[in-house]
Amino acid sequence: MSVRATSGCLTWRRWSRLRARQSAMAAACRRERSQEAAKQQDNLPKRSKFRPAPSTTHDWIGPPSPLSNLRPIVYRVAPDESALERLLRSMRQDTEDWNHRFWAEQNLTFGKEKDAFVVSQLKAKGLTERDQQGRRRTLTGEEMSIFYKDFLDKNRQRHVNYNKEWYRRNLSITLLMARVVLHNLWKRVGSSAAAT
Repeated sequence: MSVRATSGCLTWRRWSRLRARQSAMAAACRRERSQEAAKQQDNLPKRSKFRPAPSTTHDWIGPPSPLSNLRPIVYRVAPDESALERLLRSMRQDTEDWNHRFWAEQNLTFGKEKDAFVVSQLKAKGLTERDQQGRRRTLTGEEMSIFYKDFLDKNRQRHVNYNKEWYRRNLSITLLMARVVLHNLWKRVGSSAAAT
């Protein structure tokens, strides 16, 4: 074996050890960042405290809520808003708030039940929540499918009621929008006929 081959081998071994140390340090940093992210997740506000005043020209669409995953909307207020338009705006805002409340509650329930299911399945297997490296253990897709089906079955009636209410509210809003359009069209036709 030549000196060159021997020194190359030593270099390779040193490099391998260095890579192993770097990998271990990177894993430790990832765990630390993951724990920090979990702490930050717990400190997230329920809903953004910042809510701008309604604009006269545009709707305001905010960032997604961490609970409902829906973007809050503040609808514009026209300077010459009629009573019908005000009713439409309030119905839309009320539906937006109702939708946020439903999905925030649904997502919280889902998260709690999912965590409880994972813990119970891991305990049944004789495992802890975290592995030797401190990473959170997960279940396979097949194992989780049992939870998903059970959760959907338990909440079936709730979702049916939500869908019925959602369609009822949207139909009411759509019909009111049609009334507003016809009212505004009638005002325009009336004002142009009076001008001639």
